[in-house]
Amino acid sequence: MKLLLRLVISTIAIIIAANLLDGVVITNVTTALVAAIVLGLLNAFVRPILQILALPITILTLGLFYFIINILMVYFAAALVDGFSVSGFISAALFALIVAVISGILGMFVD
Repeated sequence: MKLLLRLVISTIAIIIAANLLDGVVITNVTTALVAAIVLGLLNAFVRPILQILALPITILTLGLFYFIINILMVYFAAALVDGFSVSGFISAALFALIVAVISGILGMFVD
């Protein structure tokens, strides 16, 4: 039940972020749901591998490189999901930031 609720929260966060930013396009709610699933799977399986490989860079940047990894996850999801596109680096960065903040705020009510 919590997993389904987290999926709904992520979908809502993606829809809100896409509506706030001009450089991010989500065609419909189904696309947002698929994007939330793909982002969740990428964050579960690909992100840990990238974090381990990028550990030296992360140490040199005092942890700021983790934000670049989040941006890469957004780009990967946009490449995999039809109807979800990100126009540039700044749009992807703001999208990742907004989705993280909204998911964190709404996620506080789940736990």
